[in-house]
Amino acid sequence: MKIVYLHQYFNTPTMHGGTRSYELARRLVGMGHEVHMVTSDTRPQAPTRGWRETNESGIHVHWLPVPYSNSMKNSDRIRAFSNFAVNSTRRAAQLSGDVFFATSTPLTIAVPGIFASRWNSRPMVFEVRDLWPAIPIAVGALKSRSAILAAQMLEKAAYAGAAHIVALSPGMKAGVEAAGVSSEKITIIPNLCDPERFQVPASAGKEFRAKYPWLQDRPMVLYAGTLGLVNGVGYLVRLAKEMLTRDPEVRFVIMGQGREEADLHALAEKLGVKDHNLFFLPSVTKAQVPAVLSAATIATSLFTDVDGMQDNSANKFFDALAAGRPLALNYGGWQAELLDQEHFGLRLPPRDLPAAADMLAKKLRDPKWLAEAGALAGRLGKERYSADTAAVRLSEVLQRAAAAARS
Repeated sequence: MKIVYLHQYFNTPTMHGGTRSYELARRLVGMGHEVHMVTSDTRPQAPTRGWRETNESGIHVHWLPVPYSNSMKNSDRIRAFSNFAVNSTRRAAQLSGDVFFATSTPLTIAVPGIFASRWNSRPMVFEVRDLWPAIPIAVGALKSRSAILAAQMLEKAAYAGAAHIVALSPGMKAGVEAAGVSSEKITIIPNLCDPERFQVPASAGKEFRAKYPWLQDRPMVLYAGTLGLVNGVGYLVRLAKEMLTRDPEVRFVIMGQGREEADLHALAEKLGVKDHNLFFLPSVTKAQVPAVLSAATIATSLFTDVDGMQDNSANKFFDALAAGRPLALNYGGWQAELLDQEHFGLRLPPRDLPAAADMLAKKLRDPKWLAEAGALAGRLGKERYSADTAAVRLSEVLQRAAAAARS
């Protein structure tokens, strides 16, 4: 089967960012499918307007240069979304696959998906990674009435134009159902783990720690991810301030980039924690993340306290499971409920920083708890959220959609 996979922000392990599409696509290739990935080159090496093509682990990748970063203003980001949506439509239509698989965000990926599907009389399967436009509206990224209306219309068109929908969490499925889509049309395939890639030798973590005199053998609390508005990483900066009076040897590490980066540095300086017990490091490629997680005592997954964020399926959450690291969350929802059931980490109260600091300080000095929580995380990642299992389920969804269209 020929699959045309549409993802504006596709990454390989040598790049920065999530690799869900790469991991799924290369496994689809391994099953015998032909996969064409239509994506953007967010950091083109040279000024060019044309498409370029590469082979990435058997995936035929079509790259269109569309510069983008999380630090862009909202207006510039919307222009990047629109640019790719318009220019990828023709390429996707020309590829004429058996099925078109479009994964958001951004929601504008539905435009080439719907057009190519109709042009070729082949089905589109649409993947919902975030409940757009609900989240941008909630955090104020979409403000004007006309922009909100346009986004809501596009959401309805995406769902209506899809033969089937993949949601990354139960909450996302519920959100799609609330928009009028029947439950039978939706399959949940959560984000995924690749334990073989993430369970590196302990020496990798030791080498990372040895590079930094301020770290060495001290407890390390890690945030590795985007520093965006929805991520609420200021929570960790304030938590570091609380920790100074409880255990000043604990080291907080923020590794990433994004539009909130300057504000986070300013907050850390204001609170007196920057380069004291909190340290900023540049983001690394996905291939380097396992060594960083190996060095962490506890990994974190954070979000701002806004309705809808509890339905996320964050890469950092699943990377911690894959690496067998205890995990601390500051939000509710299905991941917090899973944590309550499986005991692989901590639920930190989002609005009570002293209580969160007390909980964290206690567990960071409890080697028995750390070992048990890490082992539970690793087992859960391998047994329940394997990338192999996710790829098999996706292949089944795509093949059913293609077969139904033919019949």
